[in-house]
Amino acid sequence: MTIGVGRRSRAQPCRWCGREVPDAGVGRRRQYCRQSCRQRAYEQRALVKGTSLAPDSVVLTAAEAAELSDRVFEVRCAAEDVATAVDEGADQSELRGLCETLLKAAKAADGWR
Repeated sequence: MTIGVGRRSRAQPCRWCGREVPDAGVGRRRQYCRQSCRQRAYEQRALVKGTSLAPDSVVLTAAEAAELSDRVFEVRCAAEDVATAVDEGADQSELRGLCETLLKAAKAADGWR
C-alpha cells in the first residue's frame, strides 16, 4: 500500500522563513528548516499569547514594517523598469541588467524574517 507517498513528493516550505524544508522520508514532516526558525516562531507565538491577536499573527516593530514596505517598493519599481524596457524594445544586455536588479531586490525582500 502506498498511502502518503504523493504527499512526500511535494516540497514543504518552512513555516517561519519559507525556505524548503528537507524531508527525512520517515516519521512526521519537519515544519521548520532550521532550529533558529523554530525558535523565532516560538518567540512570536509567545509574544501574542494572552492577547487578542490571532495565534498565527506576526508582530513587527514600526521600523521592521517600514523596512519591509521599502523592500516591496524596490521590487515593484524594479519590475516596472523591466516592463518599461520591454515595451521600449531594450536590447538583451539592458534587460539582463534590469532582471538582475529585480532578482536582487526580490531576494532581499524574501529574506525579511
